[in-house]
Amino acid sequence: MAFQVSPGVQVTEKDLTNVVPAVATSIGGIVMAAQKGPVDEITAIASEEELVQVFGQPQTSGSQFEDWFCAANFLGYGNALRVVRPSIAGLLNATATSGNGLLIRSTDHYINTYSGGAGSVGPWAARTAGSWGNSIKVSACYSPANYEQTNVTTLDAAEAAGQTVISVAATTSFVVGDIVHFGEADGSEYRITAIDAGNTITIERFGTANTAGGLRSAIADSTQVRRRWEYYDLFDSAPGTSDYVKDRSGVETADELHIVVIDTDGSITGVPNQVIETFAGVSKLSDARKADGSTNYYVDVIYNESTMIYWMDHPSVGTGYGNTIATQAAVLFTALSQVITTDTLTGGADGTSAFTLSDGEAKDGIDRFKDTETVDLSLFMCGKASATKAGNALDMCTDRKDAVAFVSPEASDVVNVASEVTQTSNVKAFFDALTSTSYGFFDSGYKYMYDKYNDTYRYVPLNGDMAGLCARTDTVADSWFSPGGFSRGQIRGVVKLAYNPQKANRDILYRARINPVCSFPGQGTVLFGDKTAQAKPSAFDRINVRRLFITLEKAISTAAKFQLFEFNDEFTRAGFRNQVEPFLRDVQGRRGVTDFLVVCDETNNPGSVVDRNEFVADIFVKPARSINFISLNFIATKTGVAFSEVVGA
Repeated sequence: MAFQVSPGVQVTEKDLTNVVPAVATSIGGIVMAAQKGPVDEITAIASEEELVQVFGQPQTSGSQFEDWFCAANFLGYGNALRVVRPSIAGLLNATATSGNGLLIRSTDHYINTYSGGAGSVGPWAARTAGSWGNSIKVSACYSPANYEQTNVTTLDAAEAAGQTVISVAATTSFVVGDIVHFGEADGSEYRITAIDAGNTITIERFGTANTAGGLRSAIADSTQVRRRWEYYDLFDSAPGTSDYVKDRSGVETADELHIVVIDTDGSITGVPNQVIETFAGVSKLSDARKADGSTNYYVDVIYNESTMIYWMDHPSVGTGYGNTIATQAAVLFTALSQVITTDTLTGGADGTSAFTLSDGEAKDGIDRFKDTETVDLSLFMCGKASATKAGNALDMCTDRKDAVAFVSPEASDVVNVASEVTQTSNVKAFFDALTSTSYGFFDSGYKYMYDKYNDTYRYVPLNGDMAGLCARTDTVADSWFSPGGFSRGQIRGVVKLAYNPQKANRDILYRARINPVCSFPGQGTVLFGDKTAQAKPSAFDRINVRRLFITLEKAISTAAKFQLFEFNDEFTRAGFRNQVEPFLRDVQGRRGVTDFLVVCDETNNPGSVVDRNEFVADIFVKPARSINFISLNFIATKTGVAFSEVVGA
């Protein structure tokens, strides 16, 4: 506070309204191989539809579907999922130059590495890595003359009806895919499917189901040919000079081009040769702008708007690409040897191990979730487990101390294993080998569910559902409520369980830190336990208590950051207590704790602590406990006996 040197009134404000903030407790995480999508980065997904859009559908090869459906099942309960697609050896983006595939891991990787061009791979690359990109074709029209032309050439010879190979005077004006008209009276059009070096074109009928048919009628050798770009009908007019250029230079620079992205084999859309994206009248000039002021430079438009491709290099036809209007104003974009380009992307690959992650690749993905300061995580799903992968997931969550790892046994432990005794032994052996930690949650197996994407039924690990139950519990109650039981533990989409443990085997599992999942006739399939993976008996061997403390610790530690660099005096301590105590009273009112005490005064902040620039608060909490065991005692008495006598006995 500044000192006043003359009489007056100085007004200051002090904010004592700080409260403990709400924190996220339902953010799920998973590592999985995928058909497409960003590589080696955390991607937020909010729905199953978005999961399909970004990472593709579940794959039938390998066991990728196990991880995929864990993610999808979680999204059936919650809407905050973080996905990492790790890099697999041999994973490549499809490019326009055959054999020159490369890996573009993410948008950031593209910006930092390839946004200035990559001359060895042609003009385009698939947006994300994988063989899916080999279905993409990119066609671009650079000139009004090739958008639509009349009187292109004449025929070399008369052709009979049904003919599919046509002799023409010159082929220089044609491109495979062009639509041509030979002057037939009915206006018939044909698509060029091939052009050879000797003035012949191969055609198929256009605009009819009978594409194999040739000429509908005989044509004379003098007939003039009219041609148009294959994708002429998708645009209102031919590419020419943009309004941006006309308004600023008055020179017809022919800076525009039209771009079309096509799914050639239908692997993306389900429809072969389906047009996926169109970009009309984009400019070759780097400083070109649309009427609304946004960029119209074709490189930037593709980057900002396309979900299918990246620009990688300018085409070999023409010059001046990337120039500004100042440098290009007096030069025409007209000296083109070919003004339609068509590139089918190739070289995309799913990696040498396709959709199967090694333990090392899975660990690389898990490690992406390590940093608590930059990555928010609450519920990590192991997906398809191995002992090594499960151990890495448990270690990551234990190190973070604000997330729980959910683990199912291996499929071979329970799927198509005839004996329930053997299933119990297998499951127990798998989890006995894993570390003891309260930041883990083990379930008993796999569920049988319908895969609508491949029209089949599959066994899928339950850990996605287990994490999902916790997310749903946060929505319908609070994080400190147990996710188990008939009220909050109902599991969706279950046809049957691979392993449905009966009471005797449930006893074995529960003593071994494993939460049984059971189907009860007429009552559904239910999570029938709430133990953490901690072997030592304590309050933290229950998931509701562990998640209660995660919530408290995360919220209060966030609030405590505002005490940094303040003075360690009674004013600061009282302010901290006034933040924390109302928060804990609220938790108590919502049945999370039965009692609490906050100590933050001179008793735990003596001079020695103050002199070390430290600040100490002790927060004592009595957590609420879930009911795991119910005893009902039914007592028969004689008719003439008073109940008071029996109760008092």
